[in-house]
Amino acid sequence: AREASLAIMVGGETAAFEQGRAVLAAMGRPVHVGPAGTGELSKLVNQLIVASTIATVAEGLLLAERGGADPSKVHEALMGGFVDSPIWRQHGQRMLTNDFTPGGPAKWQLKDTRTALAQAHKLGLSLPVASLVDGLFAAMVEAGDGELDHAGLIRQLRRNNTLPE
Repeated sequence: AREASLAIMVGGETAAFEQGRAVLAAMGRPVHVGPAGTGELSKLVNQLIVASTIATVAEGLLLAERGGADPSKVHEALMGGFVDSPIWRQHGQRMLTNDFTPGGPAKWQLKDTRTALAQAHKLGLSLPVASLVDGLFAAMVEAGDGELDHAGLIRQLRRNNTLPE
């Protein structure tokens, strides 16, 4: 917010959004996404994408490691291409160094995936990837890692594959 770099998703009446836009712009990029409730929905979309991306980054680094590549070199090599993202850079690095100091605790990620899946169910949608990722985070929390950063999901993947954490 201090750097005015937040993604701000706003639902509600267009006139109300326009009235508050300047205040929100001081904290980031406000975007009017639709009627009331769609700001929250957009946040759930964000969290589903974050959770799925973290899971895929963890799987990729684990595959690189198990296949004999240096995961830190793979991490470096893929920067700047289509894979590159804040999640690849930040959470990938956390996974490489086993630094799971919470920025976004896994228990909150699980809350968000559960909320998103409940909303999808209400809308008559099946989200199979999100369901799989939700299951991974649920197992992580059940294993006692809920307070760790969500990048700690790599620990759960290691457990699932009977590899040292």
